[in-house]
Amino acid sequence: MFSGIYPILYAFFDAAGALDEAAMRRQIRACVAHPCHGIAALGLATEVGKLSADEKRRIIEWLVDESAGRKPLAVTVSGDTVDEQADLAAFAASAGAQWLILQPPRDRTQPEGFYFDFFAEVMARTGLPCAIQNAPEYLGVGLTPASIARLAGLRANFVLLKGEGPAVHMRAVIEANPGMAVFNGRGGLELTDNLRAGCAGMVIGVDSFDWQARAFDAYRAGEQDGAEAAYRALLPGVVFMMQSIDHLVCYGKRIAGHRLGVAVHDRAPALAPTAFGLECAARFAHALGPLA
Repeated sequence: MFSGIYPILYAFFDAAGALDEAAMRRQIRACVAHPCHGIAALGLATEVGKLSADEKRRIIEWLVDESAGRKPLAVTVSGDTVDEQADLAAFAASAGAQWLILQPPRDRTQPEGFYFDFFAEVMARTGLPCAIQNAPEYLGVGLTPASIARLAGLRANFVLLKGEGPAVHMRAVIEANPGMAVFNGRGGLELTDNLRAGCAGMVIGVDSFDWQARAFDAYRAGEQDGAEAAYRALLPGVVFMMQSIDHLVCYGKRIAGHRLGVAVHDRAPALAPTAFGLECAARFAHALGPLA
């Protein structure tokens, strides 16, 4: 359960800006039907900062309903208070999630000890295995390796780490936390080198998850040439969309939309696509093939 390729759902909206349930369910069914090792939801790619508490819960319900126990489920837990995160964690657990990824609260001005205590309190209020999203490059705050090790000693359910960084950095994180399953993200950049570095897996967008799962399986089977071939095929699209989180949400979601056969509408604030960007997204989606 704590390894492999976990696609994280995009938030598909309708033309009026509401969550598009049919598109979301279609996306989840594609994740179940095609190669991957689990499914995640409510991270940065899901535009979680734009979602209400009710919308977060509906996405969890759709995910659990459509997956029907066929894939392990990870839910990213966000919120500005311990109570808010503990409540969402309890809902995810009761719905059927297998593990959680805790994000720091949106106040990014506090000293490191504040976030350490925050994570420790949330972990104390859930029985599920927990990761923290330790991504200062994207979130502005993070724990040091020493603090991560101290938190793992304090909370037995802190057994995973979700990072966002170069493979060289991830290797240092893994060496500093030998008992922890470490996942990377960044859309799948350096996929095979992340595996060489010791990453347990990747949490990446739906846009190319099936190709990444094939690369992961080939690598784990000792077929490095096959893994590298799959990685080379998807890399141009990953480089195109991973220029920033806003770029990922704009164009990665459109690549996924093409492959799924669903229309993509934005909920403001959002990066507006350009005609050339749309042309690029369509080309990369065509190269990857349909998911529908």
